Amino acid sequence: MIVAIVLTNTIPRLLPKLRWPSRTPALALISDLSLNVFLVMSLMSMQLWTLGGLGPALVAVLAVQTIAAAAYMLFLVFPAMGRNYLAAVIAAGFSGISLGATPTAIANMTAVTKAYGAAPTAFIILPLVSAFFIDIANALAIGFFVR
Repeated sequence: MIVAIVLTNTIPRLLPKLRWPSRTPALALISDLSLNVFLVMSLMSMQLWTLGGLGPALVAVLAVQTIAAAAYMLFLVFPAMGRNYLAAVIAAGFSGISLGATPTAIANMTAVTKAYGAAPTAFIILPLVSAFFIDIANALAIGFFVR
């Protein structure tokens, strides 16, 4: 991801005659298609019938997680990010992280930006934090607890 960010920001300046496909409708279509295919593959591979006996417990856990995530977004993430449109897009992305994973966050942010306008900074901040820093923190925490 870091390499893609560096290439997208340096190649158009270093080689101005090369047409770099950033912010084009074709790239947006390919990214939306890739995200949708990933989400469909992950949802279709779930074997929900194996969780049949855990229904009430799962609903209770999901309800508590949803309430906690909504409170965290409303009272911490949104104010900390500045209480503006960018903060709203990041909060929408955080809802995807807290209730799913990074692709869900990207899908949430894409839905908000398609309806209300672009927020390119949010698409840099959130994937870096959720995919990169959280993965590093998880690796360190798992390594610590395994030892």
